Amino acid sequence: MIDSEVIVVGGGPAGSSCAWKLKQNNIETIVLDKKSFPGHKVCAGWITPKVIKDLELKITDYPRSILTFKKLHFSYRGKKFTPRTRQYSIRRYEFDHWLLGRSHAPVYQHTVHDIRRENGYYVIDDLFRGKYVVGAGGTDCPVYRTIFKKINPRVQELQITALGEEFSYDYQDKNCYLWFYENTLPGYSWYVPKGDGYLNIGIGGKSAVLKDRGETIRNHWDQFVKKLETLSLVKNHSFNPHGYHYYLRQNVEVGESDHAFITGDAAGLATLDMGEGIGPAVESGILAAKAIIHGSRYSLKSVRKRSFIRILIPWLR
Repeated sequence: MIDSEVIVVGGGPAGSSCAWKLKQNNIETIVLDKKSFPGHKVCAGWITPKVIKDLELKITDYPRSILTFKKLHFSYRGKKFTPRTRQYSIRRYEFDHWLLGRSHAPVYQHTVHDIRRENGYYVIDDLFRGKYVVGAGGTDCPVYRTIFKKINPRVQELQITALGEEFSYDYQDKNCYLWFYENTLPGYSWYVPKGDGYLNIGIGGKSAVLKDRGETIRNHWDQFVKKLETLSLVKNHSFNPHGYHYYLRQNVEVGESDHAFITGDAAGLATLDMGEGIGPAVESGILAAKAIIHGSRYSLKSVRKRSFIRILIPWLR
């Protein structure tokens, strides 16, 4: 049996941020993740200045590829906007690996099956034992399923089904494009250049709306890639997208229960306007760590519900 003060289930941005802050304060912490790092992730990899601030990161000190966008190209129901801003794109393959390594927490590749409460401790699969457990394992997090599912039932109308692909590509247009509610899509699509010659494209829509219409996200994907070809953004590429799902921000009534915490996509925190998941993941992971460190109340109410666009993209307001 491996003992630790805190067991973090999930090594993505929420889990690694939590472990990083705990280790900074000399709290014994281990991380469990079913996958090895570095690992493929099709997420758009868009991060905001707030993420940089929360992680106490200097762009010049980040040792992997990162791009800075001084403006973003939005299209909302065909109406175009180009706000000036400062945003960034990273490759999740690199970013997650670096964040987890920076935490200095021991990492165990392990798929969690059973979590039980025993004599004031959480015991996981009779292999790991800790006073605290943090659920940071994404939408299908076992901590959510075991402890929080009945407490915080998810709103199915806020589930997003997505398809995305990241690939090496000699892109000519270095701008970031975001399209909302185009061609009857109940959601959004994106074109995000990455460093070192990589490109991320994707599409996401409300699962319930698609189901009611008898549509699939693949139907809209096919329209999307034709649009990219028409705009000469991507040409002569054999697409091979990967699917995933997550939940937009909902009312998370309980974020802590008997020394168990829920963070990031496990809590359903993606922002309502942009579907941004990295920012809320990092913010909630750090909040969970601070609650453990100080023995204080943990609440997700302060985690931003929207990224930054409230006027240009008022969908789901």
